[in-house]
Parts: sequence; C-alpha cells; structure tokens
Amino acid sequence: MNFVAVKLVSLVVLPSALLVELVTAGWLLRRWWLGRALLALGVLGLAACLLLPVDSWAIRPLEDQFPPINQDPPRLDGIIVLGGSIDDLTSLDRGTPIIAAAANRLTTFLILAKRYPAAKLVFTGGSGQIEQVANEAHFARILLADLGLPPSRVVFEDKSRTTAENATLSRDLVHPAPGEIWALVTSASHMPRSVAVFRAAGWNVLPWPAGYISRDNLTRLSPSLGGKLATLDLAAHEWEGLLYYWLAGKTNSLLPTPAND
Repeated sequence: MNFVAVKLVSLVVLPSALLVELVTAGWLLRRWWLGRALLALGVLGLAACLLLPVDSWAIRPLEDQFPPINQDPPRLDGIIVLGGSIDDLTSLDRGTPIIAAAANRLTTFLILAKRYPAAKLVFTGGSGQIEQVANEAHFARILLADLGLPPSRVVFEDKSRTTAENATLSRDLVHPAPGEIWALVTSASHMPRSVAVFRAAGWNVLPWPAGYISRDNLTRLSPSLGGKLATLDLAAHEWEGLLYYWLAGKTNSLLPTPAND
C-alpha cells in the first residue's frame, strides 16, 4: 500500500472519524432499525469518550512501554530526534517555524545536545503531509539556530515521510558504528513504533521518551471532548501503525520491549 493510500485509510479509521461516521450513517438510515442502532452506538461512543478516561486507557500503555531516563548515561555517541515537533505547513504559510504539539522532542534534543557536546546530532523529518509542499527539516534548521544550536553541528535528514524512513534514511546518512550509543528522542507514545523500526533497520538505539500526555491522577480529567478525542486518535494512530508495520514486515515484533527483541 503506497503512502497516500495509507494516509487516507488511517484518517478514515481514527476513532473520532468512526464515531462521526456512525452518527451520520445512523441519522441517514434512522427509518430502519440498523440506522437507529448505528446512531445509538455512535452517540454512546461519544458519551463514553467524554465521561470515561478512554483516551488515557489507550495511550498510557504506549507511553509506559519504555521507561523515562532518570539518570544520564556516562556517554552518548549520538542523539537522533524524530520530526513531528514543527508544523511545516503553517510554518511555510507564515514564513517562520511554528511549534506543534510534539515540541518536547526538540526541547529534549536541545538539552541533550548541551549535555553531550561531543555527540553527533541528527534531525530526521521531511514532511508527513500528502502534498509535499513544505519540509520540516528546513524549519528545524532555522529554529535550532535561533535557539543557539549551530546548524553545522546537526545532520539534517529531509527526505523521510514515515517513521520507517526516519530509521533507514538516517542510518544511511550517519552509518552508526557497532558499539556506539545513540539516544532516540521522540514522543513517549511514538516510542514503541520508533524503536521497532530502528531495530529492524539494525540500529539498536537508546529510547529517550519525551512529551508525555497521560497521568496517574485520573480524577482531574479534561472536560473537552475534542481534546480527549484528539488524544484517542493519537493513540489509535500508534496502535494501528504498530500493527501495520508488523504485518508489512517493517518491524520484527508487534510491540517491542525494553529488552532488545
């Protein structure tokens, strides 16, 4: 399945889209029992997403799959950060780098770059959009320079469109040597899929999760249905991506563990 087809299918099967599809189909077919059943299912699904921590239930296992790094390792030979922290389309429209929801990827990358001044640095990310009119690496170069990190110190991989391409194209750029310790920085929910493809590419990275969303205290839940659906969609995208990559042979395990599978 090509890139565009995968993108379109993934949009259609996201939970928020499925619930809207159920409600819409149910309303159009409400004269028949099937339509009323679909409508009720969609409405109940939306109510469950609002009243229950369904979003946390979906994303928490992904974020907890790889533990946070609480003690800095004595050395890092390299640090690689995955794209997704910059809204490339809005950045192109406004003519300046615009931070996206996954901004913790970049801030963690900057922190580690200062802690390990001898480490090789890689930013990997072209554009995950269907229309290739913008490039995230271009705006990452500008933003990192403005934040005090010389672009000459960073290798920018700007062709990748998927997480699997992040791994293979970056590997071919920097040729990590056996025994080198490379930290992989990405969102905690995105880490399982990222580790899986990097391992499949022969690159045994050190997972360095950032940008947590879920929390233990579930008594202070967001009253925003839109916000909760956005988190649920994010979790579903990752679970679906894990399954798709495994079935397509792009990874060696459905859900990688901290031990090298």
